[in-house]
Parts: sequence; structure tokens; C-alpha cells
Amino acid sequence: MSVFNDAIKNFLSPIEDLLSDDTISEIMINGPYEIFIERGGKIIRTDYRFQNNENLMSAMRAIAQAVGKKFDSDDPRLDANLPDGSRIAAVLSPISTNGTAVSIRKFFKERVLLKDLIAWGAISKDAARFLDICIYLGKNMLVSGGTGSGKTTLLNILASRISNNERIIIIEDTKEMKLEDQHVVHMITRKEDPAQNIKAISTQDLLHSAMRLRPDRIIVGEVRSGEALDLVNAMNTGHDGSMGTVHANNPDEACLRLETLCLQSGTKIPPNSLKLMIANALQVVVQTKRFSDGKRRVSHVSEVLGINEDGSYRLKHIFEWTQRSKNDETGELIGELAPCQYLPTFFDQIKVNKLPFPSSKFERPDWVKKLKKVA
Repeated sequence: MSVFNDAIKNFLSPIEDLLSDDTISEIMINGPYEIFIERGGKIIRTDYRFQNNENLMSAMRAIAQAVGKKFDSDDPRLDANLPDGSRIAAVLSPISTNGTAVSIRKFFKERVLLKDLIAWGAISKDAARFLDICIYLGKNMLVSGGTGSGKTTLLNILASRISNNERIIIIEDTKEMKLEDQHVVHMITRKEDPAQNIKAISTQDLLHSAMRLRPDRIIVGEVRSGEALDLVNAMNTGHDGSMGTVHANNPDEACLRLETLCLQSGTKIPPNSLKLMIANALQVVVQTKRFSDGKRRVSHVSEVLGINEDGSYRLKHIFEWTQRSKNDETGELIGELAPCQYLPTFFDQIKVNKLPFPSSKFERPDWVKKLKKVA
């Protein structure tokens, strides 16, 4: 930790003010002379700069050395964490033609809770309660969205709602999830380093190990490759309530993306059988999106119902973000994650467990009906 702090103090001093500013969510460095920040969902260019590219490269190498990684011409990419949990990614010059490129994604010092997302307008109160119910009932969930849409933040919040009596195994490339006071085994992948005779350990490797460590739920920070098939198998073999994230623009694409990643495992499972496996494994897809006003919101909560005759995935939206108006002065979009007049197939489980969420919660509000009618 002291090595990290020294690296920040000595080498990242040109942006120390940005690192300590809690209103900034991300710092983007496009070479030594162009530094941008994200504040309130907006990208802003700053006057901050490093002395030169060598100074910036030295900062990144110091951080890499502190975490036992290399950052040089043989390994010009870096993924690491700062002491406060912020994630730093860098690409070395001249691979990055602007100079060394860096992104520092800052994490909230205070733990973000579901009630915070409600307060920020990222999710409606009823939709948040419904997701809480899905966690309680052990529904397998996929959080989908683009880069910077808030997938990991939401996944962390949802995972924090899991009962302390359940054993959770988390698998990530870089440690981003933080669960407190829960029964958690946290595993991180490892890159190959032939010079030190260190073998790579992939997400797929860790999923195989996780299955033997008696998990109740398995959470994959980001599903990127063939490990998707192992996660689907885990979801289909009694590890109810498992979760992961994928990059996709909508719930339908999320299922297709998961299918494509499963195929990267080299599986010889027939395509139709693979689709059925995925449709049986997944119950709920939660879509996150960064909207045009810069705000990150949940745009859809959808149930996966199976496969259509044409081979496409059959989904029904339970909640969908609907815009009501726009603030002309601030540009902020005004709307709500509203119910879609669809009763989930597992509503009987909600009733049997006496969970306070009546069928009326799924009825489409009058203001949405009027908008749909006009459209």
C-alpha cells in the first residue's frame, strides 16, 4: 500500500487534484498533454498535463511494478487497481500514437446501495424492489450494457443483496467488486509470464475450480470468452442466482452475445441445443445504458422465456425506461423505468413466498399508456 501511495504522490502529482475530487468519475489521459475528465456524465477537457510522455510512462511503470506487472515494449498494456480501488488501464506509446493512453475509473468512497440508484433516478423504486425479489428467489441474471454504462456498479449492488448464509464465488480479471460481511471467495485471473515461468490462469480455469469449491452462487465480473459456456452450465446445474455481465446494447443482443461467447469455447453442442441451454439458464436480463444526457440508468428489466420458431430468443420486458420530457435548460431526460403490463412467469413464487409485491405493480401507468397511444 505504501508503494502505491508513493507512486501516486511522486508520479501522478500532475493529476493529484483530479484524483482527490469526488465529483469526478473518470480521468482519461490521451498522451501527456490531453487530459479529460467525466463529471456528472459529461466529458470535459482540463488544463492539467504531464511534463512529457516519459514522465507519464514512468508513472505507469511505477504502478505496474507495485502490482508485480510489467509495462514495457514486450507487454504494452496495463490493468491494475489504485489503493482506493480505482481501476487504471494504460496502453504504452507508440502502440498508442497520441502518447501513453490512460484511463482511471474512480470508485465511490462510500458504498453505493440500491437506494442510491433510486435517489439518482437510475432505477425506479418498484423495479429495484423487483430485482431484490429476483435475488431472493435465486433467479439467474445477466447484467448487460456498453462500456461505462454502470454494469459493474449494478452487479456489485445486486450481489450485496444476497443472503449472508450463501457462499459466493466471484471471478474477475481485475478486482472491482467489493462485498462486505458476506461469505465470499474472490478469485482473480492471471496473465502468462514466460520469463518467470508463470502460466496464465483464465476465467474458464477459475470457473472449473469454483465448481469444486461448493458455491451457492457464482458471479463472473465480465463474461468475455468461452467461459460463458461454463457459466451457463453452472446456472443449469443447481447454482441458482448466479450472475455475470456482458457487453451488449439491449436484452436480445445480450442473449446472442452470450451464445457467441459460448461458441468460443470450441463446443460441439448443436446450435439449437446451445440456444435452449442458454434460454433455460437465464431468467432475467438487466440492461444498463448511458443516455444522451450523460446519465447512467437501467433501461430494461426483461424475462427470458425461451426460443422462437425462427431461433431467436423470446424475451418480455417487465420494466422499460420511458421518457416523459426533457429539461431544456440542463438537457436532462425526464422519465422512469416503468412497468410494461407483463406479469412474470414466476409471479406465483412471489405470492407463495408472501413477498409484498402485488400484480398491480406490473400494470402500465396511465402516462405511459398515453405516450404509447400517441406514438
